Amino acid sequence: MWAEVIKFWRVDLAHFLQYYRSRRDESDYFFPYLFLFFIVLNGSCYWLAMLTAFPELLSGNSFWYYFKVQFPVSILGALFDSLSFFVTIFIIKRALNTQNNSVYIAHLSLDLLIAILATFWVVFVFIVSGWVVSFFETLNQSTAIIQHYDHETNIYQRAEGYKGKVNDAIQNPTENLQNIYFGLVMGISAMLPTIVHISLFLKSLCTWIGIELKRQ
Repeated sequence: MWAEVIKFWRVDLAHFLQYYRSRRDESDYFFPYLFLFFIVLNGSCYWLAMLTAFPELLSGNSFWYYFKVQFPVSILGALFDSLSFFVTIFIIKRALNTQNNSVYIAHLSLDLLIAILATFWVVFVFIVSGWVVSFFETLNQSTAIIQHYDHETNIYQRAEGYKGKVNDAIQNPTENLQNIYFGLVMGISAMLPTIVHISLFLKSLCTWIGIELKRQ
């Protein structure tokens, strides 16, 4: 059974790879468009996460702060997603070249590591993005104001603050559902390779079931 399902899976994955190659060869601007796509996707995930998890932060003076944060968040997120996209293509090529089904699945499972790394990247992105925005907002300000916002402009303090949030979310997940949900939404773009693999596997499974039903 599973050997047949994986055979269909290989065919569908090969079609996916061929589609990527055709799109890449047809356009002289494929890579800039891909990067722009990931920028838009990360920006969309950012606003979805903010509107559904922390809508209270999008009112009053705080709105403009989080409006500015979206730009470094989107660009840094797109950098990670672009890199992970090409890593995924490399993994797919290696997986299709192997004849052993166990090795094939092991190759594709590497994309799960990308999803895990994306979690840490999201934290890094918000540390840096908030620091960049706060840094420019406090330029040419008085020493008193700069010291007042030191927890925002000092990147080491920001890192310690986010480290504490991550540890608290791990130790007390039920008390940090908003933060966990926010991280999951922000990680949607990094989950695309895993979603593609699972979707193609389910499609292959349905194909096998359909063939078996016709045989009966």
